[in-house]
Formats: sequence, structure tokens, C-alpha cells
Amino acid sequence: MAVGKNKRLTKSKKGAKKKTADPMSRKEWYDVKAPSYFKQKTAGKTLVNRTAGTKIAADSLRGRVFEANLADLNNNESGHRKIRLVCEEVQGKNVLTNFHGMDLTTDKFRSLVKKWQTLIECHVDVKTTDGFVLRIFCVSFTNKRNNQIRKTSYAQTAQVRAIRKKMTEVITRESTCELKDLVGKFALESISKDIEKSCASIYPLHDTFLRKVKMLKKPKLDVGKLLELHGDSAVADAGAAVAPAKDFVEPAPLASV
Repeated sequence: MAVGKNKRLTKSKKGAKKKTADPMSRKEWYDVKAPSYFKQKTAGKTLVNRTAGTKIAADSLRGRVFEANLADLNNNESGHRKIRLVCEEVQGKNVLTNFHGMDLTTDKFRSLVKKWQTLIECHVDVKTTDGFVLRIFCVSFTNKRNNQIRKTSYAQTAQVRAIRKKMTEVITRESTCELKDLVGKFALESISKDIEKSCASIYPLHDTFLRKVKMLKKPKLDVGKLLELHGDSAVADAGAAVAPAKDFVEPAPLASV
């Protein structure tokens, strides 16, 4: 078929392909700062689109949740705990975070569940003195008594109820403090040890863990308290004041220009 006869062949394509820009060229890096009650101040880095027009980078970062291992934050070997941190404020290139939740790793929790023992769970809603409402989930397992010959260690239903009541009492008592002190107790696992001691008279327990902590409510953001919580990491590097030169003489004003 001749090209001149068919008009469709000579027409150019509508809407030529636009050049695709690299999406990473629009982004910039921010440092994620953990609260001062963790040993490691920098929890990692995060990406966000640069401020363009009415879309501000800081607004995109606020409310972003980060997950870090407790072993990395405290420089120790407790690698079975995951800590969730939420971005509350942005100062320069620093993302200031606060505690948002805690979880037990899946492999750790599955390694605890075994035969011939009773699994006991409970959950409690607690309120800290600074206004945070948390839901704490606890898990524990029955243990063999001293000189026990029997293979199984099953607790009766009444014993399970009594243990669950003790768990609730201990968690509620230990949670009447500020959030930063409560997070310290989570890291040291002092609440789990107290539960085992309190329940020893009912039935011996082992492998007691706070399986999960969820943030239900939080008070209105106080930037001053947040900066105090982060300490030195929140302060941006300020330049030194320029000292005036001794020999500088201000020139006389001109009569006319």
C-alpha cells in the first residue's frame, strides 16, 4: 500500500513519552532519634520527599512509626524484643520519636510453647502518671515443682484464674509511674520477675514475658517535654557567634549619591 494514499500512516503519535525522573532525586534523608532512656541515640535513617509547594516534608514524617530491635537500642543481647517508635516532631534533619509499643519476636514466642504445661495469658489496660494509656499483654507457662516425678505440669482452672488475677494486680501496680520509667521496666523485665515471685505460692511459673504492649491513648503533644526527653540529640548544631573586629571603623555617611 502506498504511503501517500493512507492518511493514518503519516500521522505522528499523540503524546510523546515523558522523561521519567528518578524518584530518589526528590527525596532527602533524616536521622531517627530514639528517646534518651535508650543507650543508642540514633535508631536509623528515613527517607521523605523534599518540601515542594504546600506539601511540607515535616508533615509527611509526623506520625510515621519505626520498628527497632531492643538489642540495637540498648547495645545488649536481648534480641527477642521489638520496640516501636513514633515520630512526634522534626527538628532540622532530626526526627524526634517517642515510645509507641513493644512486641515479642515470632520465633521467640513460638519457641516457648511446648507440651505438658499450661499456657496462661492476660491483658490489662493501664494509665501512666503522665497520661499515656497502654494495653499490656502477658504470657506465662507452668513449671515443674521441686522433686516432681510426674511428666505433666497442668494447672487447674481455679489456679489459672488466681494466677491471672495476680498478673493483673502486679502489672497495674508497677505501671503507676511515668512512661519513661515503665519502658525501663519493660527492658529490664522486672515486671515478669515480680509476677513469677507473686504466683509461686499458687503454682510455679517460668518463661513469663510481657508479650505485647499497645498504645491506646496519648496526651496532647508537649514539645518542651519531648525536647527534654531527647536531651542533647534534639539540639541542632548552632554556629558560634562572630566576635566584632577591634580595628573596624564605620565609614562616614555620604552627602550625596
